[in-house]
Amino acid sequence: MTTAYDQAYADWTANPSGWWEDAAKGLEWSKPWDRAFDPALGAFGQWFAGGELNVCHNALDRHVAAGRGERTALIWDSPAAGTQRRISYAELTDAVARLAGALVARGVGRGDRVVIYMPMVPEAAMAMLACARIGAIHSVVFGGFAAPELAKRIEDARPVAVISASCGIEPGRLVQYKPMLDEAIALSAHKPEFCLILQRPMLQAELTPGRDADLLAAMAEATPCACVPVAATDPLYILYTSGTTGKPKGVVRDCGGYAVALHRSMTMIYGVTPDDVYWCASDVGWVVGHSYIVYGPLLLGCTTVMYEGKPVGTPDAGAFWRVCAEHGVRVLFTAPTALRAIRQRDPELGFLAQHDLSKLEALFLAGERCDPPTAIWAAAHLGKPVVDHWWQTETGWAITAGFRGFGLFAPAPGSGGRPCPGYHLSVLDDHGAELPRGTQGNLAIRLPLPPGCAPTLWESDDAYRRSYLSDFPGWYRTGDAGEIDATGDVWVMGRTDDIINVAGHRLSTGQMEEILSGHPDVAECAVIGAADSLKGQTPLGFVVLKAGVDRNEAEIARELVVLVREKLGPVAAFKDALIVPRLPKTRSGKILRASIRRLADGQPANPPPTIDDPAALDDIAQALSAA
Repeated sequence: MTTAYDQAYADWTANPSGWWEDAAKGLEWSKPWDRAFDPALGAFGQWFAGGELNVCHNALDRHVAAGRGERTALIWDSPAAGTQRRISYAELTDAVARLAGALVARGVGRGDRVVIYMPMVPEAAMAMLACARIGAIHSVVFGGFAAPELAKRIEDARPVAVISASCGIEPGRLVQYKPMLDEAIALSAHKPEFCLILQRPMLQAELTPGRDADLLAAMAEATPCACVPVAATDPLYILYTSGTTGKPKGVVRDCGGYAVALHRSMTMIYGVTPDDVYWCASDVGWVVGHSYIVYGPLLLGCTTVMYEGKPVGTPDAGAFWRVCAEHGVRVLFTAPTALRAIRQRDPELGFLAQHDLSKLEALFLAGERCDPPTAIWAAAHLGKPVVDHWWQTETGWAITAGFRGFGLFAPAPGSGGRPCPGYHLSVLDDHGAELPRGTQGNLAIRLPLPPGCAPTLWESDDAYRRSYLSDFPGWYRTGDAGEIDATGDVWVMGRTDDIINVAGHRLSTGQMEEILSGHPDVAECAVIGAADSLKGQTPLGFVVLKAGVDRNEAEIARELVVLVREKLGPVAAFKDALIVPRLPKTRSGKILRASIRRLADGQPANPPPTIDDPAALDDIAQALSAA
């Protein structure tokens, strides 16, 4: 029997450009496109070339003009601050227009970059939309990153301005943002012209004269700014993701293709309507927050929830269920890590009985693969479909999913679902040949990528080609390994490179190795992602000390943990550095990280025949046993 999903995928396959042109009609364009897809542009082509629109207009002003200005656009729920706010589309449009005016008054214009370094507060979304309103390019940096990481992003993006806050709130403590921002600017070779600082009531920051201004005061005195039409192919934002070299990669997102893909995905994948409340329990610092806290829900015109809190501890393991019940959430989207944390604290979901979840209809998961036991546990207790779906920072929206809008939305636990219309997905061997179903290999997407996917890296088409297009000509290399089963479901089994997923955050082990190697006592090191029942993966370091070092090894290990936290931030969750006499390598000197990872996960090492010293693996095993 042909399903609605089957028909949609067949329609896209038969006429890819026409399918996306039909999707684009759901938005307002100030100038229609010349070609739905132009293969001559950029690294692999670009969508809606010649067209002009404004993403902020489509996310805000369009709904107000249609008479929906009183509809709640954003619910801010902050157990951390003990505060809630409901902001209508009309109110959000006015606030964004004023913030845009404050930026324009200070010289920010189309194509300029603005770095946003903020906690989960409404002003973070306002800052993103204000940049989109005037054609500026925003780059949001997760508030958990330490000053050196923020400095790298400032130096690469070269922003005219930084928008930040006095503090963030973690359970039991305030995190001062302003000192980290000041340190980052001092470290960066590029200096922004000015900073706008949100002064939160629980902590006032000291402003730097001549550079810093109070954000709310600047908005209050600003003249509201109208939306500026921009090219569909213009960048909307830069989002930095970890690279294998330790240097962050600036993923570029265009305006037109991204808006079209997100608008279509809200109904196609999540099955929500403009009358629904949609909650993506993520952070605006990550791609999920960009796409499904801010842009996706607002482009559709529904109500989005922004949550400043944790799945447990603010105040208990029932926090998510409280938010869903109080605000009438129809669809919840979170990370498997959050579910595992809740399961650890409340294995029988006793807190569910305290909340009415009758309006909640589905739970979507992404960030890393959800282990089947957790997915089965959640579905059994919630009595709702639990849908794992797979996507990447680079794609901006799901590659595979269940489709609530098509009536196909409950893939087998452990599966990422089926390819979304727009993605021709295959499994390739290491030589680029397509493999039959049921065979594991390299998951790859046939070019061109659909709208919404990154067309390039910031100021580097060549790096984009090297990173994603060169290994398998004609294909985008996802960097993930897996298989497509006989039914068409896609099973993503892990990364093929050294990027690890820690609680849904992609982090580079190479970057951590670079930090560890900077310690004066370290000769060489290797960092792998070990399986973790809560976070998906956690980084684990193996360190060889320099000859002659006779200091206490436990003390050195503690210093290494502190060093990574200082340089990369607590988001790295780096807690263990094991000191070993040697590292297992091939004869050519390549460290056998895959073999180390298997040992850490309690599996046979299975070293390749090119191993130089098999006894080195015994050293790793002994260190793991002792730990």
